Amino acid sequence: MKAIVSSPDGARLADVPTPQPAPHEILVQVKAASLNRADLAGLAACDGQVIGMEWAGEVVEVGEQAGPWRVGDRAMCTGAGAYAEYAVTDGGRAIRIPDASLPYDEATVLTLALQAMHDALVTHGRLMAGSDVLIHGASSGVGLMGLQVARLLGARHVIGTSTDATKRARLAEFGATLALDPTEAGWHQQAIDATDGKGVDVIVDQVTGKGFAQTMQTAAVGGRIVNLGRLGGAEGSFDFQLHALRRLAYIGVTFRSRSVAEIRELNAGMLRDLGDAIGTGRLKLPIDRRYPLAQADEALAHMSANRHFGKIVLTV
Repeated sequence: MKAIVSSPDGARLADVPTPQPAPHEILVQVKAASLNRADLAGLAACDGQVIGMEWAGEVVEVGEQAGPWRVGDRAMCTGAGAYAEYAVTDGGRAIRIPDASLPYDEATVLTLALQAMHDALVTHGRLMAGSDVLIHGASSGVGLMGLQVARLLGARHVIGTSTDATKRARLAEFGATLALDPTEAGWHQQAIDATDGKGVDVIVDQVTGKGFAQTMQTAAVGGRIVNLGRLGGAEGSFDFQLHALRRLAYIGVTFRSRSVAEIRELNAGMLRDLGDAIGTGRLKLPIDRRYPLAQADEALAHMSANRHFGKIVLTV
């Protein structure tokens, strides 16, 4: 099959063996794959592996322990090896495309954002109706989904941050009640003021890095901060006194250290809470650009330049 592999020369179109599904997996003919920032790390590895972690397509083979999947089913998936003509994933990790009219390119952009943000906001952030929420890096695909999920589940104030003024101006379209520039001095005080001085109950931080000190200052007493990304760097200052005084919970999350069983549970919980909204099209993400599979190097360069709003898609 054709696939995009990581090489010393960058993203290269190559012929590789078609993956064979394990008993708990489904084999999917990929119709569209979407880009995520983690793919840049896969590209940098230069290890000859197929890049990508999110795709949608048609099931062509079902392992005997993969659950109620059938050949011909339409699925949106997360896993490994997405930039290819075929990819495998655990049957309990995939999501059935609920609307027969939903195009594959629009379906592929939803999966990882839904799984990651439900896990961050609900499972670890313990989001409840009436809570105040802050999403750092809100103009990313995952961030835009977080804004929508927070509003859908009854958050009071939903604050999004972005360093790009044009992108900030669009956050309200996806549920933000306030958009802030995290490079602006005192931005955290604006967030506190918006919550009537209380501070934010749930913060999903996709940036961390050196700005984390102000993020901690934004949190309410008893607040939860979920570390979902490190776009601003893996190191920053941590105020242990503030952490104790405000009784903050600081939680790190990633898919990479989770077992198959844990990801199945994560996906099932997301579908319980958001399945109806997915089926009725209430949760959507904009597609910034589409590229054919062979132009994956151009698509990755576009993402690396950080000029996109929403998701970038490869069509297969």
